[in-house]
Amino acid sequence: MAAQNQSGWEEINNCLYKKIIFKDFSEAFGFMTRVALIAEQLNHHPTWTNTWNKVEIWLSTHSAGDVVTDKDRELASKIDRLI
Repeated sequence: MAAQNQSGWEEINNCLYKKIIFKDFSEAFGFMTRVALIAEQLNHHPTWTNTWNKVEIWLSTHSAGDVVTDKDRELASKIDRLI
C-alpha cells in the first residue's frame, strides 16, 4: 500500500511519486525545465514522464540501491516550492 505525505508525495516501490496536472503543455514543460535546473544543481535527477499537461515524477537514489534517501526528500521539497 502506498503512503502519502502532506505534500502529496506517495512512497511506492522504494520511490517517492507525485503526479501533477497543469493547465496545458507549456505550463508542464516550463515546470520540468525549472525542476531540471534544480536537479542539476543537486546532481540528483528524477525519473519522470510528461504527457501533455501531466507530469509524473519518481525519486529514488540509485547509488544507495534504489531507495528513498534524504537526497530525494530534499529534491521533492524543492519541487513542491515550484508548484
